[in-house]
Amino acid sequence: MLTHRTVRDVMTRDVVRVAPATGFRAIVELLQEYGITAVPVVDEDDRPVGIVSEADLLRTQSAQEDPARLRPPPAATGPDRPGAATAQQLMTSPAVCVEPGSSVVAAARLMSGRHINRLPVVDEEGRLAGLVSRGDLLKVFLRDDLAIRQDIVEEVLSHVEGVSPAAVGVEVAQGRVVLSGTIEPAYLVPVVLRLCRSVDGVVSVTDRTGRVTDRTGRAPGLMSVTTHPEQQRSTEVRHGNHA
Repeated sequence: MLTHRTVRDVMTRDVVRVAPATGFRAIVELLQEYGITAVPVVDEDDRPVGIVSEADLLRTQSAQEDPARLRPPPAATGPDRPGAATAQQLMTSPAVCVEPGSSVVAAARLMSGRHINRLPVVDEEGRLAGLVSRGDLLKVFLRDDLAIRQDIVEEVLSHVEGVSPAAVGVEVAQGRVVLSGTIEPAYLVPVVLRLCRSVDGVVSVTDRTGRVTDRTGRAPGLMSVTTHPEQQRSTEVRHGNHA
């Protein structure tokens, strides 16, 4: 049965985290030291309560007064307010989390729907188990072409009732799938195409399949009867159509 890769397969397990009381400068130093762009903020039980990203830090910096300006900036609220100095004051909260067993598709939809770049991964008790980013989810598209082809043959074509895997050609190059041969009955073509597109790592699917034809070039079920001229004349006489 076709299954998607899970968050567990792509997440970062060794996660740098900070406490709510961690200071602004300490957070910047951690981001620089580990080459990351955000850190989860966890409580004393290691449960995520928010995220501090570079964007949060820059918003705080941009809210500070600029001596070069003639008028001070308007008062800001939330993480934009001047003087936000700790993770608790800087963070975006509550933290939007995902479980390790969630599919990469579900995680991608959650990120897209919430307009966020990363998700803390939590275990059954709500404790931080990892972190998954957009970049982690994109790793799915680095799957080997042979592995993608194998999934299509064994998990799609072999499981659609009525489809003969031996009758369908499958070529995969850089995640682009081309199907050739025949898929019968024809109403199964959209089903096969949809399932192929859902295979992890597939970038596109091109349908070059055709219907089975007989030696005359006609599709099955289309019968053609050819009669000899004398047989045709005899038939016309019997039906009273003679001159």
